Amino acid sequence: MNQLLQMGANTVLNSPKGNVTVSYEISNTIDISLTAFLLTDLEKVQGDSGIIFYNQPKSSSGAATLMPAAKVGNTRVHKIDFDLSKVPQGITKIAITLTEDNNTGFSNVKNLKAEIRTDDISIQLTPSDFTKENGIVVLELYLRNGQTKAKSIWRGFDSGLEGLCKNYGVEINSDEEQKPSSPKAVAEQAPKEPKKIPPVPENKSSQNALSSVNLEKVKGNINLSKGQKPIIIDKTPEITATVSWKTGTDYDIYALVYTKNGKQVDIAMFGATGTPPLSRFGNGAVEHMGDVARNSGSVKTEVIKIRLTNDILAVVPVVYSAQSNGTGSFYRYKVSMSIDNHSGTSVTISSKNANNNDRIYTCVPGILQNTQDGVIISPIELYSKPNSEYRPKLKLGSSNMVEVVMDAGPKNDYK
Repeated sequence: MNQLLQMGANTVLNSPKGNVTVSYEISNTIDISLTAFLLTDLEKVQGDSGIIFYNQPKSSSGAATLMPAAKVGNTRVHKIDFDLSKVPQGITKIAITLTEDNNTGFSNVKNLKAEIRTDDISIQLTPSDFTKENGIVVLELYLRNGQTKAKSIWRGFDSGLEGLCKNYGVEINSDEEQKPSSPKAVAEQAPKEPKKIPPVPENKSSQNALSSVNLEKVKGNINLSKGQKPIIIDKTPEITATVSWKTGTDYDIYALVYTKNGKQVDIAMFGATGTPPLSRFGNGAVEHMGDVARNSGSVKTEVIKIRLTNDILAVVPVVYSAQSNGTGSFYRYKVSMSIDNHSGTSVTISSKNANNNDRIYTCVPGILQNTQDGVIISPIELYSKPNSEYRPKLKLGSSNMVEVVMDAGPKNDYK
């Protein structure tokens, strides 16, 4: 039996147990996550266990279980199972919400709809149009006078997950504080200290670092610029850092690796003072895939393969053009770096802040920090001093995050 539930309407469910699916047309520009909040009569969570999301997909009571998202043709389907007969004492409602994690807004999401299924009953929910909202309360499942009911909401928040969390009493630290890697609830009985993550370090050579990051994992095609907050992506068996530029000059990419024992290893096809060429490190944990010489007629690329091991704290790709090439100008040749985990996520950092100075030869677009939760990518976009042939140097900051210091390493050999 099929039923249509209009926005703002509610209905009685024939069972406290069932599932909710949310589906939409797949697009490279959008990335949607589903989060459920287990709420009291005061519309607030009781504690951390009241938030169901990708990092905590099941409530301990069995009241809600988030299933892995599935692809069906050109449609992405999120599913969450519910059983309101198992809600903890004091919980009377489950709010099902969505966030658009690329911040493009739900106005770009096509064929968005939701469905509630209990036994042989199917209830369809379709929203009206959205504009710039990037967070939505889709529906509520609740207990009222001994009945299990559902209400179609489709209420949007411009502030995305942060707005949803604040609405339901989940603590979100200010920008001046260290932010949690996952939403943390303000417990009603005994508040817990929010889990902290290390702040992104300040770079003593003018890196515009942020004092903190919200480690919300992202997926899809992401563009980052200097000044934006770092992001975290899934750590996969192989990640590639690809640098591309317009033909006309001969750039080179190399990588600086910082290990747990405090050692810096330079992976480069050419040497520097006291540092011989080295094409691979750690049995291929970081590997240069070959030098591409200058020629005309196409965009040029060079690739570093990265297979992160526990011994590696950070990898820093570096773009370089020797004085002997006659020109630098990262702006003129449209240099960009793309980091791809080959699991649906690609992060591009372009040299948007470069000037047209031919005497600047080294650029560090970003840094990859290796953590247990994933790979933190920070768009630092640092440049060497004019006429400098010195490599960057890595060091471990006081916050246990790796820092980049420009022009402090050995001098590159002329090519």
